[in-house]
Amino acid sequence: MLKSLFKDLLNLLYPPLCVACREVLLNQERYICIKCLYNLPKTNFHLFRDNLMEQLFWGRVEIESAAAFYYFEKGSKCRKILHHIKYLGKKELALFMGRIYGRELSLSGRFTGGDMIIPVPLHPSREKQRGFNQSEWFARGLGESLGKTIANDILIRCAETETQTSKTRTERWENIENSFLVKYPEKIENKHILLVDDVVTTGATLESCAQTLKEAREVIISVLTLAYA
Repeated sequence: MLKSLFKDLLNLLYPPLCVACREVLLNQERYICIKCLYNLPKTNFHLFRDNLMEQLFWGRVEIESAAAFYYFEKGSKCRKILHHIKYLGKKELALFMGRIYGRELSLSGRFTGGDMIIPVPLHPSREKQRGFNQSEWFARGLGESLGKTIANDILIRCAETETQTSKTRTERWENIENSFLVKYPEKIENKHILLVDDVVTTGATLESCAQTLKEAREVIISVLTLAYA
């Protein structure tokens, strides 16, 4: 009872705000208000083959399918959500978004056949600095809704790279090339992997991850992200 009273008092003094519009959240809302959730620009890529995200990988690396939850644009509410996740430490928000997207994907059938989910890893020094891997928390939410296990000890980031922001496609590839390795390749042989990241821009990071994972025998790769830039 005291805990409940303290929480009510705290909410009165510091009411929780929507991370997208900064309006006060209602009791049943978490992180994002219902209005913002409804109006976020969904890609619906999971409903269509040969969508724009899948085309990113044509001629670069063979994947089974690819989809992103939302479009990412400069100044958009989706950008604000990602900013809160990556730079303000809102890892639970990434988990929340993963759960929502996973529920939508479970209805499409295209991404329910994967054997395991592998998040794009951060270099240990970067993860220590940030305190968490945002892609892993998004992957956890997806896993909860899709009923898939998360394998975060197989794909390893072995090189610390510069940020990909403001780099061209060629520069991004040169920056990220040979940055990953597969530990325990026998665990993913003949498996369908759902490779998960927070946002895809040129696809260079995901391409490098997918090519590394394909060093194991008979691996199938599908790609999922929170946003598509």
